[in-house]
Amino acid sequence: MQENAIAIVGVGYVGLPLAMTLAKHHAKVIAYDIDEVRIDELNTGIDRNNSEQPEYHVPVSLTFTAKLEDIRVASTYIITVPTPIDENRLPDLTVIREVCCDIATLLSPNDLIIIESTVYPGVTEEICGPLIEEKSGLARGIEFSLGYSPERINPGDNENKLESVVKVVAAQDEVTLERVKKIYAPAIKAGLFVAPSIQIAEAAKIVENVQRDLNVALMNELALIFDRMGIRTADVLEAANTKWNFQKFTPGLVGGHCIGVDPYYLISKAESLGYYPELIRAARRLNSSLAEYVSQKTMDLLAVSRKAINQSRIGVLGLTFKEDVSDFRNSQSPIVVNEFLKYGGTVFSHDPYACKDGFLQTYGINLSQWCELKELDAVVVIVPHKFYTKDQGRKILRALKEDAIFIDVKSAFDSRALPESIRYWSL
Repeated sequence: MQENAIAIVGVGYVGLPLAMTLAKHHAKVIAYDIDEVRIDELNTGIDRNNSEQPEYHVPVSLTFTAKLEDIRVASTYIITVPTPIDENRLPDLTVIREVCCDIATLLSPNDLIIIESTVYPGVTEEICGPLIEEKSGLARGIEFSLGYSPERINPGDNENKLESVVKVVAAQDEVTLERVKKIYAPAIKAGLFVAPSIQIAEAAKIVENVQRDLNVALMNELALIFDRMGIRTADVLEAANTKWNFQKFTPGLVGGHCIGVDPYYLISKAESLGYYPELIRAARRLNSSLAEYVSQKTMDLLAVSRKAINQSRIGVLGLTFKEDVSDFRNSQSPIVVNEFLKYGGTVFSHDPYACKDGFLQTYGINLSQWCELKELDAVVVIVPHKFYTKDQGRKILRALKEDAIFIDVKSAFDSRALPESIRYWSL
């Protein structure tokens, strides 16, 4: 063990920026991941997850490794691995359990484990702690200690960076809390917020994403209502936003590793306590149904335009879960693509950032080159990357037939700038 050495376990969208930031303020940071290819790339200064700036400078105090034994020298282990849901939409703690078992084999007395992965309240102290204790043979709270600090990384956001966002921290006791604060305080310019307990910190992270899921669900439900009225939701929100206390959320498909996943962690925990959270579940159902609504709306508009779906060329643009990022975890776009394919449509799926091989392996969908998108009967822009919105989408217009249908899911384009022959629709 090397005093004050910090190990980051999991070097993805959360772990890498954390490692880079802490390395600016601590003498030794080791970032570990089982993905050997990614580690090789990171060691050469390439981050495949950063679509806009893949090249970066590695601080002298930071090293990357795919060998578990290399992080044994650490006295602090920060866990930043994914916490997904399974096919039944139940919390899948498999990876975090495995990591806890791995770390347990490395622990020395007085080591600190901090979890940043999103979990339901109780996981750190009721699952991770006892598991580490069992596998290491060390006494929790005496020979090793636990802390929790929920991640607030927002991929693709160059304004709200790790250093500029207040970081919540919590620990099992005051002594451990002081150690946790010393790790993060130098790096977080916005400051730290000390939660009264680890469970409160765990719950806070869940609530952040549940709140957004509920608000987006409200916007999506309004969009379904206004669509039946022939009213454009974006125009309604623009007018409503003139009130000082109006919170401007927008409709759209909800995917990704946070908002589309985290509510199920709280739902599962609540139901284990005998409470059925109706509002949170309703929001999840509504947001999960939007992909099918968008695909059905597109097919309805094709039918109205006397275009048979099985004779139509359809472009589906933006397959990652949000704008200008390469992350396609839990993306809702494949649902739209598969609906068109089910009814015989010829679909050209395109995304400038998504890994073609990874997308094919995950969803069974081949991504098209931009040059293949031409003479389209319809285009569905699900995620409006800058690649598409630049110059008011002129590159998209050149790929369309004169009487094509333009589905602008998130109202990212000015419909008034489109030719009159193009039939436009948005949520």
